[in-house]
Amino acid sequence: MLTDLPNLLTLSRIVVVPIVVGLVVIHTAQTDCAACILFILAGITDYLDGKLARAWNQNSDLGRMLDPIADKLLVGASLMVMAGLGRLPYGCLYPAIIILSREILVSGLREYLAATRVGLPVTRLAKWKTGFQMTAIGFLLAGDSTAGLLHIGWLPVDALGAVMMWIAAVLTLVTGWDYLSTGLRHVSRGAPGATKLSS
Repeated sequence: MLTDLPNLLTLSRIVVVPIVVGLVVIHTAQTDCAACILFILAGITDYLDGKLARAWNQNSDLGRMLDPIADKLLVGASLMVMAGLGRLPYGCLYPAIIILSREILVSGLREYLAATRVGLPVTRLAKWKTGFQMTAIGFLLAGDSTAGLLHIGWLPVDALGAVMMWIAAVLTLVTGWDYLSTGLRHVSRGAPGATKLSS
């Protein structure tokens, strides 16, 4: 089970976390670019592992457990190291706090509702949130230094990342409230469910 390709792809996201953190800490144009590339590749594995698991009928409890853990480790570590090094420009510390708080909220809901076999449906808005969030973090990891390295210094990479981060934060608030209110309705009803919880 652990050696199935979907699970290996999920594990690769966990393995890459300390590497991305180390590259951000070094903070040269080259390492910023490398951190961005690794983050993008990790994001691609997030798409592939689920797709392959369904296509090859390799869904497993291990994969369902590791997938949200890998996602949250990658996002959380990236945001925290950039926050610690003062690399979240244009007030992006605040949307980062909102995003991390939402991840904790969803994890808490998942833990509680799993015992009652209730899930929360993946919404289209949640997918948009994830898209903006991952793109924003990729841009912020790259930063203006990467733009200079690639000779596209005219492109405001940090500013673009900040705009997308704020958009992701707004979507995070909306989807977080949706999940919380849906979870509270299940608690009050005590009704069973069988849908997948969004990450």
